[in-house]
Amino acid sequence: MLYKQIASNKRRTLLLLILFFILLALIGSAVGYLWLDNLLGGVLIALIIGVIYAASMIFQSTNVVMSMNYAREIRVDEYPDYYHVVEDMAMVAQIPMPRVFVIDDPSLNAFATGSSPKNAAVAATSGILEALNREELEGVVGHEISHVRNYDIRISTIAVALASAVTLISSFGGRMMWWGGRRSNNREGSAGLEIFLLIFSLLALVLAPLAASLVQLAISRQREYLADASSVELTRNPQGLINALKKLEQSQPMQQHVDDASAALYISDPIKKRGMKSLFFTHPPIADRIARLENA
Repeated sequence: MLYKQIASNKRRTLLLLILFFILLALIGSAVGYLWLDNLLGGVLIALIIGVIYAASMIFQSTNVVMSMNYAREIRVDEYPDYYHVVEDMAMVAQIPMPRVFVIDDPSLNAFATGSSPKNAAVAATSGILEALNREELEGVVGHEISHVRNYDIRISTIAVALASAVTLISSFGGRMMWWGGRRSNNREGSAGLEIFLLIFSLLALVLAPLAASLVQLAISRQREYLADASSVELTRNPQGLINALKKLEQSQPMQQHVDDASAALYISDPIKKRGMKSLFFTHPPIADRIARLENA
């Protein structure tokens, strides 16, 4: 089953790239029409930005994502228990030892990143390292190591890059409209086509970031269930992860800023969305995850 999941994740990586580049092309055409007066020019600029973002994540994903999340790499003597738990879980999972990071934040959370097991990294908040005992920490680290072993991190990392690119271009296009960087009106063509292109462009600016979030949501929830089950496989101790998840459920939001693109990486929602934002959870409810582990 594991090898089938890895192969499936590799196929989904390609599909993910295609979907995000379609979104980039759509939003690029909108910015090109509204600001540059050139749809094709906008598409080309958006695709170039997307390629740069994707390449930076593929080749430098660990450093980029860790920097985005204010994580610092640690030595074994700084957090020996944490470091050795990562080492032990990597050994059991038969993957290379990931780099180990800490985020100085009192909340309880953790994530893994990287484009492959060879350049993966695991990060945990200082809060979770203080709150969990060894058994619970093994459950959380096992969850993150499972993401590495199952190649979930490749999907997640590329999704972060391209969702960030879509959001950047959308934000840029919206600001240019209000700052006076509008398109020229000296265009030949029917008024009906002009109105259609204007409406399309405005909708693309508004809806493309939402669509990017939905793509992330679609690929994220099932991976969390799989990583929970894989963690139990590694630790042979479901109660450790169950107890850790109960503590995570009571945690406050992270104090460090976490952008929406990176939020999907964490084991638990770091923003603790409320209201309308809760409709776009990238994480399944912790209560459901606990119930699945208890009934397994």
